[in-house]
Amino acid sequence: MQEQEKKIKGKLEVVCGPMFSGKSEELMRRLRRAKIARQNVIIFKPKIDTRYVADNIVSHDGNSLDAFPIEDAQEILSIALHNRATIIGIDEAQFFNTAVIDVICTLIEHGKRVVVAGLDLDYRGVPFGPMPTLLAIADTITKLQAICNICGVDAHFTQRIV
Repeated sequence: MQEQEKKIKGKLEVVCGPMFSGKSEELMRRLRRAKIARQNVIIFKPKIDTRYVADNIVSHDGNSLDAFPIEDAQEILSIALHNRATIIGIDEAQFFNTAVIDVICTLIEHGKRVVVAGLDLDYRGVPFGPMPTLLAIADTITKLQAICNICGVDAHFTQRIV
């Protein structure tokens, strides 16, 4: 009897919280550690996120890593598999449509470690984009809080200033 090939199980890690809670910084920390371990890391961000540099993810502290700006979640799958990435980082995941969920599930089935960062709630406290489903299927969740710059206590929601 031939021994069956062991399939490597991928996993999903989600880092979430309000704006200014350190989500992108935590994503970058995890991806930098993977690079130190000589793992093949690739990072994606939505093309509409042009706050700092088009082809980088950037934290509010100014730290950055190269990233592929993409419009369609399907691009993640083709680019990541073509580049034989073992670790896939996705920043600002709340801006992708729900197709990103199937893409992430496919990557996990291919044995990839996927690390996603995004807002879990909008300024009204309503679940944001694909994040509720990603949180439901995640292997690990890190929920961060910001600090209110008025009273200094933990902030669980993003404040919208119009």
